[in-house]
Amino acid sequence: MKHFILTLCVGLLVATSAFAQQTVVMGKVVDANSTEPIPDVELRIEDSPFDATSNAKGEFRMADAALPLGEQVLVITKSGYTTQRMPIVIQQGQTLNIESILLELDLSEVEAQIGIISLSDNELDQDEGTAYNISGLLQASRDVFLNAAAFDFSATFFRPRGLDNANGKVLINGIEMNKMFDGRPQWSNWGGLNDAQRNREFSMGLQPNDYAFGGIAGTTNIIMRASQYREGGRVSYAAANRSYKGRIMGSYNSGLDQNGWAYSVLVSRRFGDEGYIDGTLYDANSFFASVEKKLSEAHSLNFTGFYTPNRRGRSTAITEEMYDLKGRTYNPNWGYQDGEIRNSRTREIEEPVLMLNHYWNISDNTLLNTNVAYQFGKIGNTRIDNGGTRLVTNANGVEVYEGGARNPFGNYYQRLPSYFLQDDNPTPLDYQKAYLAEQEFIADGQLNWRELYAANLALRENGGNSVYAIQEDRNDDTQLSINSIFNTSLTENILLNGNVSFRTLKSENFAELKDLLGGTGYLDVDFFAGDDADAQQVEVGDVAQSDLNNRNRIAVEGDRYKYNYELTANELSGFAQAQFKYNLVDFYGAAMVSNTTYQRNGLFENGNFPGERSFGESEELNFSNYGVKAGATFKVTGRHLIDLNAGYLTKAPTLRNSFSNARQNNDVVIGLDSEKITSADLSYIYRSPIIKGRLTGFYTNIKDATDIGFYFTENLGGLGLEQDAFVQEVVTGIETRNMGLELGVEAQVTPTVKLKAAGSLAQYLYANNPNLYLTSDDFDGPLTFGDGTTNLENYHVASGPERAFQLGFEYRDPDFWWIGATTNYFSNAYLDVNNLSRSAAFTTDFDGQPIPEYDAEVANDLLAQEEFDDYILVNVVGGKSWKINDYYVGFFATINNVFDEDYRTGGFEQGRKSNYRDVLEDQSNPNGAVFGPRYFFGYGTTYYVNLYVRF
Repeated sequence: MKHFILTLCVGLLVATSAFAQQTVVMGKVVDANSTEPIPDVELRIEDSPFDATSNAKGEFRMADAALPLGEQVLVITKSGYTTQRMPIVIQQGQTLNIESILLELDLSEVEAQIGIISLSDNELDQDEGTAYNISGLLQASRDVFLNAAAFDFSATFFRPRGLDNANGKVLINGIEMNKMFDGRPQWSNWGGLNDAQRNREFSMGLQPNDYAFGGIAGTTNIIMRASQYREGGRVSYAAANRSYKGRIMGSYNSGLDQNGWAYSVLVSRRFGDEGYIDGTLYDANSFFASVEKKLSEAHSLNFTGFYTPNRRGRSTAITEEMYDLKGRTYNPNWGYQDGEIRNSRTREIEEPVLMLNHYWNISDNTLLNTNVAYQFGKIGNTRIDNGGTRLVTNANGVEVYEGGARNPFGNYYQRLPSYFLQDDNPTPLDYQKAYLAEQEFIADGQLNWRELYAANLALRENGGNSVYAIQEDRNDDTQLSINSIFNTSLTENILLNGNVSFRTLKSENFAELKDLLGGTGYLDVDFFAGDDADAQQVEVGDVAQSDLNNRNRIAVEGDRYKYNYELTANELSGFAQAQFKYNLVDFYGAAMVSNTTYQRNGLFENGNFPGERSFGESEELNFSNYGVKAGATFKVTGRHLIDLNAGYLTKAPTLRNSFSNARQNNDVVIGLDSEKITSADLSYIYRSPIIKGRLTGFYTNIKDATDIGFYFTENLGGLGLEQDAFVQEVVTGIETRNMGLELGVEAQVTPTVKLKAAGSLAQYLYANNPNLYLTSDDFDGPLTFGDGTTNLENYHVASGPERAFQLGFEYRDPDFWWIGATTNYFSNAYLDVNNLSRSAAFTTDFDGQPIPEYDAEVANDLLAQEEFDDYILVNVVGGKSWKINDYYVGFFATINNVFDEDYRTGGFEQGRKSNYRDVLEDQSNPNGAVFGPRYFFGYGTTYYVNLYVRF
């Protein structure tokens, strides 16, 4: 340690002595309108390896004895501003101080970014991992490929490098916003705050980030700090036919006044009775406020709060048969009630976020930022519960449950034509029934709310309970986050970053009886629990109980029923990073450590899992993890750069994937382990006044991942009897391998015309045969098949198109109007395969023996992974801005999928039929499979128009 300190001191002295003889280029960059300093401006001397970035005060400095002398060109670049090329003269051993570089706002680019954010609202609101870190990609607007991925590729659920948003980190004011439950950012928590999200910092992949170690899919920090917003206001109105029909937004930023105060406010509303997909209502309001007080030159205190309550009607994947009969906009979840659309599956989110941020400028080179955030509220998902019963005494004097009702949805398989034609030789009566079913489905195919109410009212008049009800699955989370972020510049060339963070979560999870649909009560038992209990009616009474401590309870609206438990999670983490910047090379190294704990606390004692199996606290799960990463940028010349990043990290499993069936019991996933991630990328970057481009090769390997699926299956071979069940499918030890190339090139062929091209050529595969077992309340588990694995190796991971290519152009007129168009080609997208049918369950008969008629060649065809057809999407975008006195007025408009291309964005195999005999019979049906794959379809031609006034 003494030798290290001595060496460091000598190095600092040498650097100090050399500094006295250096040539210096320095200055300050400010907004041409407000004269406010602009941070994070990129400045570089053209055709040289020398560059710098402005700090929070807008100041920059390049100091080196090897700076090029004489007449040079200083290139100044900042997203949202017009790029400048400033002639300068550098003299050896002297300091060139450019006191004020004025950057003009690039109106067309700013509005393009506004439009892109708005256009991405649909993707941002997704929470199932189908969406990528769109907001982060938008920050990298100078990167052609990432711009294409954010704007044009996102509609196809394309994932850069095959990684979903759980592999990226989203921060707001330095605080991580990824949910501890599933690791994904809940975009709806800040949806509609578009004007407040302009200040973003993004680092792609493992590149260094000043706030956190980050994730392999990149890190975004959204700065919602009052003093950082440009003074002024903005009012806008948008109309669209996508996820919502209209949006109105107003915002105002005060800027920092003479007394050190600044504030920013925003209000917006998004609305629509239905979006592009039938019956998908959109009802969202957004409120934002930030107030900052500059206490002194060294200290500043900022408060930020936002609340974005939103309610959305949900759609679902549909089969080929449904698509052929009703088209890609079909959604079975809704029906008319009193002449108005009512969707049975709505998602409602109300999770306010409050933040307090303290900024301490310890010195000109050192900053300590301490943050506290508190988030609370609810997420609710409604659905129809059709298992209502009543308690009766049979002829033997035994209490039993009677009731239950048929699935009410129009797309229920027993209501579709294929159901009546599934026999080998359909009769004329079968064809008649199929025709009638087809005509009824085409004419309607929706929920009949009147029938649900009528059924409940009839039972009510005879003293019975509701058989239909609306259940809301609730997650009421309370989370506290605290962190401190340290940044210091040891020298002109060395920057140190560090972070210590703590997060704690308490999550209440329960089903709430939302609507009795005209009834008076709902018996809180599992009607299906006794299906395998033979004649043991007395035992069935216990097994069926949702809560043995409150047997045969009649639930009313507002009650918690079915399941009720708490999850707690705690995470303590820290990271340290050193960045070194020199003439010919920039490099960095970083390390991270963390400790995560989880625990479940059951508040209901489930009849299938009595005692401590479901009631009370589970064992506490504990995971210790670490990560290291390093990288370098080699400045071969001012135009040619080589960038390399590599890292290895371990990652705790998510809370969602830690308990096999948290709604019913305390069982921990067998074989649960932390993920092991290896990732690397290598890029060649070219930049000149006319052409900019990047070619990147990437590789990511993820081991020991866990996934839990929930579905109904009729094929449980090896149980000794023919049985169906609702199961939890637990897959552990999953290994995936993602590798490929990314390319982005743009050419400014004239001052007004830009050509661009982008593409991704990749492959995302399962790299092993992971472990699989089933659990259920219908059998004693866990249940495994054969060697306990599923044969997934070399199947494709369903991550959107593996190949995506773009050609496009932009024309930007000096009079502030612009237009652009892109042609985008997509291919190599795959259906998500069913894991159970790739296990030994596929070949196992109900007696536990191999299926005698099994044919390996036929089986290979049945298990082949479906590849979707390739397709081309053409998008057109444009806008116009005017400056009228002190007002900026303009519009932004786009048409996506101009030629109304019909395409699939994803889908999955159903798990109801999962053995050779039944899958062959279903897929061989000449009149269509009854349980064929379900697909998600992309939008047809859609539009978006945004009108605004800025002042």
